[in-house]
Amino acid sequence: MRAFRTEFLGGALVALGLLLLPSPVGAQQPYELVILNGRVIDPESGLDAVRSIGIRGGRIETITAGALSGRDTIDAGQLVVAPGFIDLHAHWQTPASYDFMALDGVTTALELEGGAFPVAPWYESRIGKARIHFGASASHGGARSRAIRDSAAIVRALASARTAQDSLEASRPHLYRKASVDEIRQMQTLLDQQLAAGALGLGFGINYTPGAGREEIYRIFALGASRGVAAFVHHRGGGEQHRGGMMDSMQELIANVATTGISLHIVHITSSSQGQTPLALELIDSARARGLDITTELYPYEAASTSIQAAIFDPGFRERLGIDYQDLLWPATGERLTAESFERYRRTGGMVVAFVIPPEALKAALVHPGVMIASDGVPLINGQGHPRGIGTNARVLGRYVRDEQWLSLTEAISKMTLLPARRLEQWVPQMRSKGRLKVGADADITIFDPARVIDRATYEKPALPSEGIAHVLVNGVRVVRDGKLVDQVTPGQAIRRDSGPR
Repeated sequence: MRAFRTEFLGGALVALGLLLLPSPVGAQQPYELVILNGRVIDPESGLDAVRSIGIRGGRIETITAGALSGRDTIDAGQLVVAPGFIDLHAHWQTPASYDFMALDGVTTALELEGGAFPVAPWYESRIGKARIHFGASASHGGARSRAIRDSAAIVRALASARTAQDSLEASRPHLYRKASVDEIRQMQTLLDQQLAAGALGLGFGINYTPGAGREEIYRIFALGASRGVAAFVHHRGGGEQHRGGMMDSMQELIANVATTGISLHIVHITSSSQGQTPLALELIDSARARGLDITTELYPYEAASTSIQAAIFDPGFRERLGIDYQDLLWPATGERLTAESFERYRRTGGMVVAFVIPPEALKAALVHPGVMIASDGVPLINGQGHPRGIGTNARVLGRYVRDEQWLSLTEAISKMTLLPARRLEQWVPQMRSKGRLKVGADADITIFDPARVIDRATYEKPALPSEGIAHVLVNGVRVVRDGKLVDQVTPGQAIRRDSGPR
Protein backbone atom coordinates (compact mmCIF):
# COMPACT_ATOMS: atom_id res chain seq x y z
CA MET A 1 0.00 0.00 0.00
CA ARG A 2 2.82 2.40 0.89
CA ALA A 3 4.50 1.65 -2.44
CA PHE A 4 1.25 2.38 -4.28
CA ARG A 5 0.91 5.72 -2.50
CA THR A 6 4.48 6.67 -3.31
CA GLU A 7 4.01 5.75 -6.95
CA PHE A 8 0.72 7.69 -7.13
CA LEU A 9 2.16 10.78 -5.45
CA GLY A 10 5.19 10.66 -7.71
CA GLY A 11 2.98 10.53 -10.79
CA ALA A 12 0.88 13.39 -9.52
CA LEU A 13 3.98 15.48 -8.87
CA VAL A 14 5.28 14.77 -12.38
CA ALA A 15 1.90 15.75 -13.86
CA LEU A 16 1.86 18.95 -11.81
CA GLY A 17 5.37 19.74 -12.95
CA LEU A 18 4.36 19.30 -16.59
CA LEU A 19 1.55 21.78 -16.09
CA LEU A 20 3.96 24.36 -14.67
CA LEU A 21 6.61 24.00 -17.37
CA PRO A 22 6.39 26.42 -20.31
CA SER A 23 4.86 24.82 -23.36
CA PRO A 24 6.50 24.89 -26.79
CA VAL A 25 6.12 28.20 -28.60
CA GLY A 26 3.82 26.85 -31.26
CA ALA A 27 1.53 25.30 -28.62
CA GLN A 28 1.10 28.37 -26.42
CA GLN A 29 -1.94 29.70 -28.21
CA PRO A 30 -3.11 29.89 -31.79
CA TYR A 31 -1.26 32.58 -33.72
CA GLU A 32 -2.99 35.93 -33.98
CA LEU A 33 -2.90 35.57 -37.76
CA VAL A 34 -1.85 32.77 -40.06
CA ILE A 35 -1.18 33.06 -43.79
CA LEU A 36 -1.80 29.62 -45.26
CA ASN A 37 -0.18 27.93 -48.25
CA GLY A 38 1.01 30.98 -50.17
CA ARG A 39 3.94 31.20 -52.55
CA VAL A 40 6.33 32.88 -50.14
CA ILE A 41 9.08 34.92 -51.83
CA ASP A 42 11.85 36.31 -49.63
CA PRO A 43 14.45 38.17 -51.71
CA GLU A 44 17.05 38.07 -48.94
CA SER A 45 17.22 34.28 -48.46
CA GLY A 46 16.07 33.35 -51.95
CA LEU A 47 13.11 31.40 -50.57
CA ASP A 48 10.44 30.79 -53.21
CA ALA A 49 8.18 28.00 -52.04
CA VAL A 50 4.73 27.22 -50.70
CA ARG A 51 4.78 28.00 -46.99
CA SER A 52 2.52 29.11 -44.15
CA ILE A 53 3.38 32.04 -41.87
CA GLY A 54 2.44 32.51 -38.21
CA ILE A 55 2.22 36.06 -36.88
CA ARG A 56 2.08 37.25 -33.28
CA GLY A 57 2.68 40.65 -31.74
CA GLY A 58 3.25 42.34 -35.09
CA ARG A 59 6.12 40.03 -36.03
CA ILE A 60 6.65 36.86 -38.00
CA GLU A 61 7.09 33.96 -35.55
CA THR A 62 7.28 31.04 -37.93
CA ILE A 63 7.51 30.15 -41.60
CA THR A 64 6.81 26.50 -42.18
CA ALA A 65 5.73 23.85 -44.64
CA GLY A 66 3.71 22.30 -41.82
CA ALA A 67 0.25 23.00 -40.50
CA LEU A 68 -0.55 26.14 -38.50
CA SER A 69 -3.65 27.43 -36.74
CA GLY A 70 -4.58 30.98 -35.91
CA ARG A 71 -7.40 33.11 -34.56
CA ASP A 72 -7.53 34.73 -37.99
CA THR A 73 -6.41 33.13 -41.25
CA ILE A 74 -5.70 34.17 -44.81
CA ASP A 75 -5.94 31.49 -47.47
CA ALA A 76 -3.08 32.47 -49.78
CA GLY A 77 -3.35 29.52 -52.13
CA GLN A 78 -2.45 30.64 -55.70
CA LEU A 79 -1.20 33.99 -54.29
CA VAL A 80 2.28 35.41 -53.81
CA VAL A 81 3.27 36.40 -50.28
CA ALA A 82 5.96 39.11 -50.33
CA PRO A 83 7.48 41.60 -47.91
CA GLY A 84 5.49 44.83 -47.78
CA PHE A 85 6.61 47.28 -50.44
CA ILE A 86 8.80 50.20 -49.32
CA ASP A 87 8.44 53.47 -51.26
CA LEU A 88 11.44 55.77 -50.74
CA HIS A 89 9.89 58.67 -52.63
CA ALA A 90 6.34 59.69 -51.71
CA HIS A 91 5.56 63.41 -51.50
CA TRP A 92 3.11 65.38 -49.34
CA GLN A 93 1.72 62.29 -47.66
CA THR A 94 -2.00 62.42 -46.84
CA PRO A 95 -4.52 59.84 -45.59
CA ALA A 96 -5.91 59.58 -49.13
CA SER A 97 -2.48 58.92 -50.61
CA TYR A 98 -1.82 56.29 -47.91
CA ASP A 99 -5.03 54.56 -48.98
CA PHE A 100 -3.98 54.44 -52.62
CA MET A 101 -0.48 53.26 -51.70
CA ALA A 102 -1.82 50.49 -49.47
CA LEU A 103 -3.98 49.28 -52.36
CA ASP A 104 -0.75 49.18 -54.40
CA GLY A 105 0.94 47.01 -51.76
CA VAL A 106 2.96 49.73 -49.99
CA THR A 107 3.47 49.30 -46.24
CA THR A 108 6.14 52.01 -45.74
CA ALA A 109 6.16 55.41 -47.50
CA LEU A 110 9.12 57.75 -47.04
CA GLU A 111 9.48 61.37 -48.17
CA LEU A 112 13.21 61.49 -48.88
CA GLU A 113 13.75 63.81 -51.86
CA GLY A 114 11.66 66.81 -50.86
CA GLY A 115 11.78 65.96 -47.16
CA ALA A 116 10.01 67.87 -44.41
CA PHE A 117 10.82 71.07 -42.56
CA PRO A 118 10.53 71.12 -39.67
CA VAL A 119 10.34 67.37 -39.22
CA ALA A 120 8.98 67.16 -35.65
CA PRO A 121 5.46 68.48 -36.40
CA TRP A 122 5.44 66.51 -39.66
CA TYR A 123 5.88 63.29 -37.68
CA GLU A 124 3.58 64.35 -34.86
CA SER A 125 0.70 65.04 -37.23
CA ARG A 126 0.77 61.41 -38.43
CA ILE A 127 1.45 59.40 -35.28
CA GLY A 128 -1.53 57.19 -34.49
CA LYS A 129 -3.33 58.31 -37.65
CA ALA A 130 -1.52 56.58 -40.52
CA ARG A 131 -2.57 53.43 -42.34
CA ILE A 132 1.06 52.66 -43.28
CA HIS A 133 4.51 53.49 -41.90
CA PHE A 134 5.90 56.95 -42.65
CA GLY A 135 9.10 58.96 -42.42
CA ALA A 136 10.94 61.94 -43.92
CA SER A 137 14.33 63.45 -44.51
CA ALA A 138 15.25 67.02 -43.58
CA SER A 139 14.46 69.35 -46.46
CA HIS A 140 17.30 71.45 -47.86
CA GLY A 141 14.66 73.53 -49.66
CA GLY A 142 12.83 74.14 -46.41
CA ALA A 143 16.01 75.21 -44.63
CA ARG A 144 16.91 77.43 -47.58
CA SER A 145 13.52 79.11 -47.43
CA ARG A 146 13.97 79.77 -43.70
CA ALA A 147 17.50 81.14 -44.15
CA ILE A 148 16.72 83.45 -47.08
CA ARG A 149 14.10 86.03 -46.15
CA ASP A 150 14.09 89.16 -48.29
CA SER A 151 10.69 90.75 -47.71
CA ALA A 152 11.75 94.28 -48.64
CA ALA A 153 13.74 93.06 -51.62
CA ILE A 154 10.74 91.04 -52.84
CA VAL A 155 8.52 94.13 -52.79
CA ARG A 156 11.10 96.14 -54.76
CA ALA A 157 11.68 93.37 -57.30
CA LEU A 158 7.97 92.78 -57.86
CA ALA A 159 7.45 96.48 -58.48
CA SER A 160 10.01 96.40 -61.29
CA ALA A 161 9.00 93.00 -62.74
CA ARG A 162 8.11 93.18 -66.43
CA THR A 163 7.30 89.57 -67.24
CA ALA A 164 5.64 86.59 -65.57
CA GLN A 165 9.08 85.04 -65.20
CA ASP A 166 10.38 88.20 -63.48
CA SER A 167 7.48 87.96 -61.03
CA LEU A 168 8.12 84.30 -60.30
CA GLU A 169 11.79 84.90 -59.59
CA ALA A 170 11.15 88.06 -57.56
CA SER A 171 8.56 86.40 -55.35
CA ARG A 172 10.72 83.36 -54.59
CA PRO A 173 14.24 84.42 -53.60
CA HIS A 174 14.66 81.17 -51.65
CA LEU A 175 14.68 79.41 -55.02
CA TYR A 176 16.58 81.82 -57.23
CA ARG A 177 18.98 83.87 -55.12
CA LYS A 178 22.52 82.75 -54.34
CA ALA A 179 23.01 82.30 -50.60
CA SER A 180 25.63 84.18 -48.63
CA VAL A 181 28.23 82.41 -46.48
CA ASP A 182 26.22 83.26 -43.37
CA GLU A 183 23.02 81.93 -44.93
CA ILE A 184 24.71 78.67 -45.83
CA ARG A 185 25.89 78.35 -42.24
CA GLN A 186 22.35 79.00 -41.06
CA MET A 187 21.08 76.25 -43.37
CA GLN A 188 23.63 73.85 -41.90
CA THR A 189 22.49 74.68 -38.37
CA LEU A 190 18.83 74.28 -39.24
CA LEU A 191 19.38 70.95 -41.00
CA ASP A 192 21.53 69.66 -38.17
CA GLN A 193 18.64 70.35 -35.79
CA GLN A 194 16.31 68.35 -38.02
CA LEU A 195 18.71 65.40 -38.08
CA ALA A 196 18.82 65.52 -34.28
CA ALA A 197 15.00 65.32 -34.33
CA GLY A 198 15.14 62.00 -36.20
CA ALA A 199 15.09 63.00 -39.88
CA LEU A 200 16.14 60.09 -42.09
CA GLY A 201 18.77 62.04 -44.03
CA LEU A 202 19.04 65.18 -46.15
CA GLY A 203 16.62 65.78 -49.04
CA PHE A 204 17.55 67.98 -52.02
CA GLY A 205 15.50 69.12 -55.00
CA ILE A 206 18.47 70.92 -56.51
CA ASN A 207 16.75 71.29 -59.87
CA TYR A 208 14.02 73.29 -58.12
CA THR A 209 16.45 75.69 -56.39
CA PRO A 210 18.60 77.08 -59.21
CA GLY A 211 20.07 79.67 -56.84
CA ALA A 212 21.81 76.94 -54.81
CA GLY A 213 25.45 77.15 -55.81
CA ARG A 214 28.04 74.39 -55.90
CA GLU A 215 29.62 75.42 -52.61
CA GLU A 216 26.25 75.45 -50.84
CA ILE A 217 25.49 71.88 -51.89
CA TYR A 218 29.00 70.74 -51.04
CA ARG A 219 28.84 72.27 -47.54
CA ILE A 220 25.54 70.59 -46.76
CA PHE A 221 26.77 67.26 -48.13
CA ALA A 222 29.69 67.62 -45.73
CA LEU A 223 27.25 68.12 -42.85
CA GLY A 224 25.42 64.93 -43.80
CA ALA A 225 28.69 63.01 -44.01
CA SER A 226 29.69 64.19 -40.54
CA ARG A 227 26.36 62.93 -39.16
CA GLY A 228 26.54 59.58 -40.96
CA VAL A 229 23.41 60.01 -43.10
CA ALA A 230 22.66 59.96 -46.81
CA ALA A 231 21.70 62.68 -49.26
CA PHE A 232 18.60 62.03 -51.41
CA VAL A 233 18.95 64.21 -54.46
CA HIS A 234 17.14 65.38 -57.57
CA HIS A 235 20.18 66.45 -59.57
CA ARG A 236 20.41 69.73 -61.42
CA GLY A 237 19.34 68.70 -64.88
CA GLY A 238 18.63 65.92 -67.29
CA GLY A 239 18.56 67.00 -70.90
CA GLU A 240 21.86 67.05 -72.75
CA GLN A 241 21.85 70.86 -72.89
CA HIS A 242 20.57 71.44 -69.34
CA ARG A 243 23.10 73.51 -67.35
CA GLY A 244 25.97 71.65 -68.95
CA GLY A 245 23.97 68.46 -69.33
CA MET A 246 23.47 65.31 -67.32
CA MET A 247 27.24 64.72 -67.16
CA ASP A 248 27.79 68.02 -65.41
CA SER A 249 24.98 67.39 -62.93
CA MET A 250 26.07 63.85 -62.14
CA GLN A 251 29.72 64.73 -61.84
CA GLU A 252 28.91 67.42 -59.28
CA LEU A 253 27.23 64.81 -57.10
CA ILE A 254 29.91 62.15 -57.58
CA ALA A 255 32.64 64.67 -56.73
CA ASN A 256 30.78 65.65 -53.55
CA VAL A 257 30.50 62.00 -52.52
CA ALA A 258 34.21 61.45 -53.17
CA THR A 259 35.29 64.55 -51.24
CA THR A 260 32.90 64.32 -48.28
CA GLY A 261 32.33 60.58 -47.92
CA ILE A 262 28.55 60.93 -47.78
CA SER A 263 26.18 58.23 -49.04
CA LEU A 264 24.09 59.36 -52.00
CA HIS A 265 20.75 58.25 -53.42
CA ILE A 266 19.82 59.85 -56.75
CA VAL A 267 16.08 60.01 -57.27
CA HIS A 268 14.14 59.05 -60.43
CA ILE A 269 17.18 58.52 -62.66
CA THR A 270 15.03 58.24 -65.78
CA SER A 271 13.12 61.52 -65.51
CA SER A 272 16.27 63.38 -64.45
CA SER A 273 18.60 61.86 -67.06
CA GLN A 274 16.06 61.12 -69.80
CA GLY A 275 17.74 59.88 -72.98
CA GLN A 276 21.10 59.82 -71.22
CA THR A 277 19.88 57.37 -68.57
CA PRO A 278 22.19 54.53 -69.75
CA LEU A 279 25.19 56.85 -69.44
CA ALA A 280 24.03 58.00 -66.00
CA LEU A 281 23.81 54.38 -64.88
CA GLU A 282 27.31 53.77 -66.21
CA LEU A 283 28.60 56.69 -64.11
CA ILE A 284 26.93 55.27 -61.00
CA ASP A 285 28.31 51.79 -61.65
CA SER A 286 31.83 53.17 -62.15
CA ALA A 287 31.64 55.22 -58.96
CA ARG A 288 30.40 52.21 -56.97
CA ALA A 289 33.19 50.05 -58.39
CA ARG A 290 35.61 52.57 -56.86
CA GLY A 291 34.04 52.37 -53.44
CA LEU A 292 31.58 55.28 -53.52
CA ASP A 293 28.18 54.64 -51.94
CA ILE A 294 25.70 55.74 -54.62
CA THR A 295 22.30 54.24 -55.49
CA THR A 296 19.31 55.27 -57.55
CA GLU A 297 15.64 54.56 -58.33
CA LEU A 298 12.99 54.98 -61.03
CA TYR A 299 9.24 55.04 -61.46
CA PRO A 300 7.87 52.87 -64.30
CA TYR A 301 6.35 55.58 -66.51
CA GLU A 302 7.45 57.52 -69.58
CA ALA A 303 6.19 60.84 -68.23
CA ALA A 304 7.25 63.04 -65.33
CA SER A 305 5.08 65.47 -63.39
CA THR A 306 5.64 68.61 -61.37
CA SER A 307 4.38 72.15 -60.87
CA ILE A 308 4.22 74.15 -64.09
CA GLN A 309 5.73 77.04 -62.09
CA ALA A 310 8.82 75.00 -61.16
CA ALA A 311 12.21 76.34 -62.20
CA ILE A 312 12.66 73.50 -64.68
CA PHE A 313 10.06 75.25 -66.87
CA ASP A 314 11.89 78.57 -66.84
CA PRO A 315 12.52 80.08 -70.30
CA GLY A 316 14.59 77.77 -72.49
CA PHE A 317 13.06 74.60 -71.05
CA ARG A 318 12.19 73.20 -74.48
CA GLU A 319 15.81 73.31 -75.56
CA ARG A 320 17.11 72.01 -72.22
CA LEU A 321 14.65 69.14 -71.97
CA GLY A 322 14.41 68.35 -75.66
CA ILE A 323 10.61 68.63 -75.68
CA ASP A 324 7.95 70.97 -77.04
CA TYR A 325 4.66 72.28 -75.71
CA GLN A 326 2.66 69.34 -77.09
CA ASP A 327 4.73 67.01 -74.89
CA LEU A 328 3.02 68.61 -71.88
CA LEU A 329 -0.35 67.32 -70.65
CA TRP A 330 -2.66 69.39 -68.43
CA PRO A 331 -4.40 66.65 -66.36
CA ALA A 332 -7.28 68.86 -65.26
CA THR A 333 -8.57 69.11 -68.85
CA GLY A 334 -6.68 66.36 -70.66
CA GLU A 335 -5.36 68.86 -73.19
CA ARG A 336 -1.88 68.98 -74.69
CA LEU A 337 -0.41 72.44 -74.24
CA THR A 338 0.40 75.17 -76.72
CA ALA A 339 2.61 78.22 -76.24
CA GLU A 340 -0.46 80.24 -75.25
CA SER A 341 -1.93 77.71 -72.82
CA PHE A 342 1.49 77.05 -71.28
CA GLU A 343 1.92 80.74 -70.43
CA ARG A 344 -1.63 80.97 -69.11
CA TYR A 345 -1.30 77.97 -66.80
CA ARG A 346 2.18 79.03 -65.69
CA ARG A 347 0.67 82.27 -64.38
CA THR A 348 -2.05 80.46 -62.42
CA GLY A 349 -0.08 77.38 -61.35
CA GLY A 350 -0.88 73.68 -61.15
CA MET A 351 0.55 70.26 -61.91
CA VAL A 352 1.62 69.34 -65.44
CA VAL A 353 2.63 65.98 -66.94
CA ALA A 354 5.72 66.01 -69.18
CA PHE A 355 6.49 63.15 -71.58
CA VAL A 356 10.29 63.24 -71.34
CA ILE A 357 11.37 59.63 -70.70
CA PRO A 358 12.20 57.50 -73.76
CA PRO A 359 11.05 53.85 -73.58
CA GLU A 360 14.62 52.61 -73.91
CA ALA A 361 15.67 54.73 -70.92
CA LEU A 362 12.87 53.24 -68.84
CA LYS A 363 13.88 49.70 -69.74
CA ALA A 364 17.59 50.32 -69.13
CA ALA A 365 16.91 51.49 -65.58
CA LEU A 366 14.21 48.98 -64.75
CA VAL A 367 16.30 45.92 -65.65
CA HIS A 368 19.47 47.26 -63.99
CA PRO A 369 20.06 45.04 -60.94
CA GLY A 370 20.78 47.85 -58.49
CA VAL A 371 18.00 50.27 -59.40
CA MET A 372 15.09 50.45 -56.94
CA ILE A 373 11.39 51.11 -57.57
CA ALA A 374 9.98 54.31 -56.05
CA SER A 375 6.85 56.16 -57.06
CA ASP A 376 7.65 59.88 -56.67
CA GLY A 377 3.93 59.96 -55.94
CA VAL A 378 2.11 63.22 -55.27
CA PRO A 379 -1.46 63.33 -53.86
CA LEU A 380 -4.13 63.96 -56.44
CA ILE A 381 -5.63 67.44 -56.58
CA ASN A 382 -9.36 67.41 -57.36
CA GLY A 383 -8.91 63.86 -58.59
CA GLN A 384 -6.19 64.83 -61.07
CA GLY A 385 -2.45 64.20 -61.24
CA HIS A 386 0.13 61.63 -62.27
CA PRO A 387 -0.85 57.96 -61.84
CA ARG A 388 2.54 56.94 -60.42
CA GLY A 389 1.43 57.53 -56.82
CA ILE A 390 -1.47 55.14 -57.38
CA GLY A 391 -0.17 52.24 -59.47
CA THR A 392 3.63 52.05 -59.53
CA ASN A 393 4.10 48.62 -57.96
CA ALA A 394 1.19 46.88 -59.65
CA ARG A 395 2.40 48.32 -62.97
CA VAL A 396 5.81 46.73 -62.52
CA LEU A 397 4.39 43.38 -61.43
CA GLY A 398 1.72 43.26 -64.12
CA ARG A 399 3.24 44.93 -67.15
CA TYR A 400 6.97 44.44 -66.79
CA VAL A 401 7.14 41.11 -64.93
CA ARG A 402 4.14 39.15 -66.19
CA ASP A 403 3.47 40.69 -69.61
CA GLU A 404 6.80 42.02 -70.91
CA GLN A 405 8.98 39.66 -68.85
CA TRP A 406 11.69 42.27 -68.40
CA LEU A 407 12.22 41.11 -64.82
CA SER A 408 11.69 37.98 -62.79
CA LEU A 409 9.16 38.17 -59.98
CA THR A 410 11.90 37.89 -57.34
CA GLU A 411 13.95 40.64 -58.98
CA ALA A 412 10.99 43.01 -59.00
CA ILE A 413 10.04 42.25 -55.40
CA SER A 414 13.63 42.84 -54.31
CA LYS A 415 13.61 46.29 -55.96
CA MET A 416 10.47 47.17 -53.97
CA THR A 417 11.48 45.70 -50.62
CA LEU A 418 14.96 44.46 -49.78
CA LEU A 419 16.97 47.05 -51.70
CA PRO A 420 15.14 50.04 -50.16
CA ALA A 421 15.42 48.51 -46.67
CA ARG A 422 19.14 47.92 -47.09
CA ARG A 423 19.64 51.47 -48.37
CA LEU A 424 18.50 52.86 -45.02
CA GLU A 425 19.25 50.23 -42.39
CA GLN A 426 22.82 51.36 -41.67
CA TRP A 427 21.49 54.48 -39.92
CA VAL A 428 17.80 53.56 -39.49
CA PRO A 429 17.68 50.40 -37.32
CA GLN A 430 13.94 49.91 -37.88
CA MET A 431 14.59 49.04 -41.52
CA ARG A 432 16.57 45.94 -40.56
CA SER A 433 13.27 44.24 -39.78
CA LYS A 434 11.55 45.30 -43.00
CA GLY A 435 11.85 44.20 -46.60
CA ARG A 436 12.24 40.53 -45.65
CA LEU A 437 10.10 37.53 -44.80
CA LYS A 438 11.91 35.75 -41.99
CA VAL A 439 11.37 34.84 -38.36
CA GLY A 440 11.66 37.99 -36.26
CA ALA A 441 10.89 40.39 -39.12
CA ASP A 442 8.06 42.89 -38.87
CA ALA A 443 4.80 41.51 -40.22
CA ASP A 444 4.60 44.05 -43.03
CA ILE A 445 3.36 41.77 -45.80
CA THR A 446 1.81 42.17 -49.24
CA ILE A 447 -0.17 39.31 -50.78
CA PHE A 448 -1.11 39.53 -54.46
CA ASP A 449 -2.39 37.51 -57.37
CA PRO A 450 0.41 37.32 -59.97
CA ALA A 451 -2.11 36.49 -62.69
CA ARG A 452 -4.30 39.55 -62.00
CA VAL A 453 -2.12 42.27 -60.54
CA ILE A 454 -2.14 45.40 -62.71
CA ASP A 455 -2.31 49.19 -62.47
CA ARG A 456 -5.50 50.91 -63.62
CA ALA A 457 -4.58 54.55 -63.00
CA THR A 458 -3.99 56.61 -66.16
CA TYR A 459 -2.93 60.18 -66.84
CA GLU A 460 -6.53 61.09 -67.68
CA LYS A 461 -8.10 59.03 -64.86
CA PRO A 462 -5.47 58.61 -62.14
CA ALA A 463 -7.83 57.90 -59.22
CA LEU A 464 -8.24 54.22 -60.12
CA PRO A 465 -6.62 51.89 -57.56
CA SER A 466 -4.54 48.89 -58.54
CA GLU A 467 -6.08 45.46 -59.00
CA GLY A 468 -4.82 42.11 -57.77
CA ILE A 469 -3.39 43.28 -54.42
CA ALA A 470 -5.44 40.93 -52.25
CA HIS A 471 -4.21 41.56 -48.71
CA VAL A 472 -1.80 43.99 -47.05
CA LEU A 473 -0.60 43.75 -43.45
CA VAL A 474 1.11 46.51 -41.51
CA ASN A 475 2.55 45.32 -38.18
CA GLY A 476 0.39 42.23 -38.57
CA VAL A 477 -2.79 44.31 -38.89
CA ARG A 478 -4.90 43.99 -42.01
CA VAL A 479 -5.13 47.32 -43.85
CA VAL A 480 -6.31 45.75 -47.11
CA ARG A 481 -8.56 42.70 -47.08
CA ASP A 482 -9.78 40.92 -50.22
CA GLY A 483 -8.67 43.90 -52.31
CA LYS A 484 -10.54 46.49 -50.26
CA LEU A 485 -9.41 48.94 -47.60
CA VAL A 486 -10.20 48.00 -44.00
CA ASP A 487 -11.96 50.87 -42.27
CA GLN A 488 -10.54 52.73 -39.29
CA VAL A 489 -7.21 50.95 -38.90
CA THR A 490 -4.07 53.03 -38.44
CA PRO A 491 -1.18 50.71 -37.49
CA GLY A 492 1.44 52.81 -39.31
CA GLN A 493 4.45 53.81 -37.22
CA ALA A 494 7.00 56.59 -37.48
CA ILE A 495 10.29 55.59 -39.11
CA ARG A 496 13.04 57.72 -37.58
CA ARG A 497 16.78 57.65 -37.64
CA ASP A 498 16.93 57.02 -33.88
CA SER A 499 14.08 54.46 -34.14
CA GLY A 500 11.78 56.89 -32.35
CA PRO A 501 8.72 55.83 -30.33
CA ARG A 502 7.40 52.41 -31.35
